Amino acid sequence: MVTQEGHGLSFLESMNQDKIRHDMLEAGSQERLSHTLNPHLDIAPEVSAALKAGRPVVALESTIISHGMPYPQNVETALRVEAAIRECGAVPATIAILGGRLKAGLSADEIEHLGRSGRAVAKASRRDLALLVARKADGACTVTTTMFIAHMAGIKVFATGGIGGVHRGATESFDISADLEELSRTPVMVICAGPKAILDLGLTLEYLETKGVPVVGYGTDELPAFYTRRSGFAVDYRVDTPEELAAAFRTQLELGLGGMLVTNPIPEMYAMDPAVIDQAIAQALAEASAQGIHGKEVTPFLLERISQLTGGNSLASNIQLVLNNARLAARTAACL
Repeated sequence: MVTQEGHGLSFLESMNQDKIRHDMLEAGSQERLSHTLNPHLDIAPEVSAALKAGRPVVALESTIISHGMPYPQNVETALRVEAAIRECGAVPATIAILGGRLKAGLSADEIEHLGRSGRAVAKASRRDLALLVARKADGACTVTTTMFIAHMAGIKVFATGGIGGVHRGATESFDISADLEELSRTPVMVICAGPKAILDLGLTLEYLETKGVPVVGYGTDELPAFYTRRSGFAVDYRVDTPEELAAAFRTQLELGLGGMLVTNPIPEMYAMDPAVIDQAIAQALAEASAQGIHGKEVTPFLLERISQLTGGNSLASNIQLVLNNARLAARTAACL
């Protein structure tokens, strides 16, 4: 290798540095384009104004409206969650696909449409996006697609009820939610009450570890289990304030890493008796297996059946944990 006298870098080293700078600029340019010029994305005026002004915005999913709760509780809950976010000083951005448009921020009428339509609306994961958009169809966004569209819009924090994960029996069925893969690749903070209790929580944590996704407990050393505050599994890190959460995620972004999972336990007064919820889950799982229910239909079936088996108590807990997560998300977004 030939090095010019008086210069610290060889020609090849200089060329390599130029290439690195070019790649970084190109990556930054592509990110800016995805945030501002994507031809399929509509950002609601209120959300757009907040993002431009640097005000906090919180993304919300829409499958919880169409597939996660019955009408009219689904619409009532969605509007209550948006109101809770506003009360904490942030702007809500419920995310969905309507008429083939990726929507970051919905009107009350659009939320009502999703709630009334229910499961007639497609449950949209990453694999469904292109076809739904091309066909100008409607789609309710899962955790996966909410993260994807939120990042496209420039939204960094997302509140939901619980994430998907590794399903029980996945060693034979290979039923693993796309949520976990999205968490590994898309730099959005997801605040939830833990993976849904219907899942194999241990294997879900193992998968997240393999994918390099940090699992943070808010005010807890133990992974919450959606309806209950404890699971018996430890989280990777405990954080006790929104400011600390924001600082950790800011560093995550600066390092160019993917998403961060924040698990926020359901408030004690709304938590369910573990024995009651475990029995309901076991019965619902057995019924799903007997009826041959599989794939993306499993979770909606189980949540509805568990609500029936618990006399509606699980639905009431679900609503409260979503509100709790939304408030934490708003306070954290305000610190970013």
